[in-house]
Amino acid sequence: MNEQNDNAVIKKLKFEQAIENLEDMIERIESGEAGLEGSLKCYEQGTVLIKHCSGILDAAEKKISELTVDSTGGLQSDDK
Repeated sequence: MNEQNDNAVIKKLKFEQAIENLEDMIERIESGEAGLEGSLKCYEQGTVLIKHCSGILDAAEKKISELTVDSTGGLQSDDK
């Protein structure tokens, strides 16, 4: 799989899947299982995964900030 395909696959991952992939990569690097070249590849993919996760979290934070509490204590969207 090439880098462009890897990035396309990563962008389709849900947050939890991306975190799990990151944890697996870290484990392979720390254990020495990946070797030098594999570690570099994991590092590169890891940076893409981190950016992906950050984007998901930013979108969630934006959505939460758009919600306000109405007079009955319920949540109300700030959308206009």
